[in-house]
Amino acid sequence: MNDKTFKKVYKEAKEALEGVLFDGMVVMSGGFGLCGLPENLILALRDSRVKNLTVISNNAGTEGQGLGLLLETKQIKKAISSYVGENKLFEKQYLSGEIELEFNPQGTLAERVRAGGAGIPAFFTATGVGTLVSEDKTHQSFKGKEYIMETGLTADLSIVKAWKGDKSGNLIYRKTARNFNPVMATAGKVTIAEVEELCEVGELDPDYIHTPGIYVNRILEGKDYSKAIENLTLSEE
Repeated sequence: MNDKTFKKVYKEAKEALEGVLFDGMVVMSGGFGLCGLPENLILALRDSRVKNLTVISNNAGTEGQGLGLLLETKQIKKAISSYVGENKLFEKQYLSGEIELEFNPQGTLAERVRAGGAGIPAFFTATGVGTLVSEDKTHQSFKGKEYIMETGLTADLSIVKAWKGDKSGNLIYRKTARNFNPVMATAGKVTIAEVEELCEVGELDPDYIHTPGIYVNRILEGKDYSKAIENLTLSEE
């Protein structure tokens, strides 16, 4: 093995994605709305022109923001999400048959990702029983209550965003920007993290680590974060 085998720190998102991308791959993207998005990696994905992606994310971004950028270039073939209502372009592409959508209740989506990262192939939940969500799924009764089976989710690539990380890939998230990032970091065959501040090994307090570096294959310090807000409401006072 050469030194490149062990390389974990990258200077740019484009460089970090080299050798990882292929058409038709499954990508998990952390974030909730526009909060906690791996902005630099999404831009690099767009610029790579990789196509026919299946994207697993809580939502599909908004027009001109987040995963909405990949919708503009028509790189997404299928979305596995829990909410896509903020994006008119997604609506247009879905209604015209250009993109496939697999809807999940939000808690079910989070648990499917967590299960995938933990090596659990499937689980049962009462959420969605008796609705469209339960169609064509295995039903099972436990102690007189009906449940449906949901499968765990994994991805060829997980891209996540953290507040701080060290050169071993240990990550700390900040407040609500944590959201889906920790579970998605565990469920990718390759996980690439971008952080606002890249530290030396030993600088982060081990008691505050949210994602251990064993889950992170590559890491970079991001730049030019917009940290956009979907809907900003200000007090009249």
